Amino acid sequence: MIIGEAEKASGISAKMIRYYESIGLIDPANRTASGYRVYSDRDVQNLRFIRQCRDLGLSLERIKLLLNLWRNDQRASAEVKQIALAHVAELETKIADMRSMADTLQQLADRCHGDNDPNCAIIDALSLQNQMIAENKHNCSKTGAKK
Repeated sequence: MIIGEAEKASGISAKMIRYYESIGLIDPANRTASGYRVYSDRDVQNLRFIRQCRDLGLSLERIKLLLNLWRNDQRASAEVKQIALAHVAELETKIADMRSMADTLQQLADRCHGDNDPNCAIIDALSLQNQMIAENKHNCSKTGAKK
């Protein structure tokens, strides 16, 4: 199948397919006499695997590792699990960070009257934070302390 068909079958855009080929994530496609890329069913299976990994937020580096493990019948599932759990830990950290940001913004929004008055607890808190950062940088540069 040509790249447009592979795109539809895999759910990955033609641009990304060409990119994955250029970085060595997938093998270079065979070419027709007129230069069109031609993809096999196996190529599309690889692309679908990549799509599933991307949907889970895995990095290209981890996807490459998982692709190699997927293709290896002698793989140890412990290696696959280690990659998955490392990603889970990163996701949990991001979730906690985002929860903290959402909580902070919610607390600020709760303190804001949200009326036509220009006074705003959100703006006050953000400007105070910027002022504290600037003062900290100034104090560090005066004392020679590292940031």
